[in-house]
Amino acid sequence: MKTTYVLVGLMFIAATAAYAEDVRYTTHIKQIFDQKCAGCHGGDALEYGDFKKDEKKYTQMFKGPKMDSYAHLVHFTGWPDTGAIMRRLDDGKNTKENKPGNMYQNLGANEQERQKNLKLFKDWVGNWTLKRFPELSKDDLAGIKVPY
Repeated sequence: MKTTYVLVGLMFIAATAAYAEDVRYTTHIKQIFDQKCAGCHGGDALEYGDFKKDEKKYTQMFKGPKMDSYAHLVHFTGWPDTGAIMRRLDDGKNTKENKPGNMYQNLGANEQERQKNLKLFKDWVGNWTLKRFPELSKDDLAGIKVPY
């Protein structure tokens, strides 16, 4: 009987570890994006450069920069706008101000759903950093995974 519990426990641990490694854009992140983010950052959103020309105007119109593809989303995760997704989706629990990012509330209808989706994003990114590109070390950058 003890052997059965140990085996079940080990299988659970292995499955949990595999889950973190298996979070991919195509199987997890795109689904969350389509449900929670596409309304403002979807296909009819502006390219980043166009958005930045009048950011205040577009923000008031609930239009953000385009993030509707893997390449667009990586722009705000890895490079060139490193950490932008992380700063906006973060729950703020590890910051001095303890203030969540301005898009955290959009990750879910309640705290449980937001935390679940945040965990998926964190597992997908790997090195969840709130730093901007100039502040990052080579190791920081190497830790950002974002698998397709």
